[in-house]
Amino acid sequence: MTTAVRVRGLTKRYGDVQAVGGIDLDIRTGEVFAILGPNGAGKSTTVEILEGYRSRDSGEVSVLGVDPGTPTREWRSRIGVVLQTANDVAEATVRETVRHFARYYPRAEDPDEVIERVGLTEKADKRIRQLSGGQRRRVDVALGVIGAPELLFLDEPTTGFDPEARRRFWELIRSLALRGTTIVLTTHYLDEAEALASRVSVVAGGRVVAEGEPATLGGRASAKARVSWSDGGERRTLETETPTRTVLELTHRFDGEVPELTVTRPSLEEVYLQLVEAPA
Repeated sequence: MTTAVRVRGLTKRYGDVQAVGGIDLDIRTGEVFAILGPNGAGKSTTVEILEGYRSRDSGEVSVLGVDPGTPTREWRSRIGVVLQTANDVAEATVRETVRHFARYYPRAEDPDEVIERVGLTEKADKRIRQLSGGQRRRVDVALGVIGAPELLFLDEPTTGFDPEARRRFWELIRSLALRGTTIVLTTHYLDEAEALASRVSVVAGGRVVAEGEPATLGGRASAKARVSWSDGGERRTLETETPTRTVLELTHRFDGEVPELTVTRPSLEEVYLQLVEAPA
């Protein structure tokens, strides 16, 4: 499997503040890779360096085989970017805006098809200023994918989306991944990372503190399970490494159905909070 993004020893300082303190990353071609971390952790600085918008102090960076510190026009045509905040042309319509940006790319998608995929067909002839915040965010996504990018950066892409719009966006991302697009996602929605990403990297204090599949991150798959049930009106919980045996014992005790039985392992959110709150 080829590598779309390779980072070794990346550092960046702002005066006395060390924003990025030696990050290593390997992002495979065609995967959805999520970078998670609290505000100020260094993830946005890292992504901006990968996009070619910010210089680094030291380290080796390769994005689609090119150093983003010396980007070319051809390289920029191969990537798509959805920034956390964007300035749009308020008086232009959705269709005018997407068609305009399509002209910048040699292999652009059909603007009307992209507008449909982000759920804005009914708003295509509306001026941008007439859209809600969530609808404007969908325009940002449309502009990010209009160039049929090989690599797509998404920085908090579903901020302002309602639940239905978020689910529709997830389907769009899955369809892009099936077509071979590499996607780098930063998000504060852990359910979004779990639903979309094949691997995640957790950044805290300017360093990677954990990396892996969402289901196994931080030892999640091998952590003790919590078995909970109702007993005489009281809720009881047992942490165990053998949940199947515990459930079997409870089944015998209750002679069949165990009242309000649940079996869970630590959620991605619980593991994430432990990782970012751990002392350096």
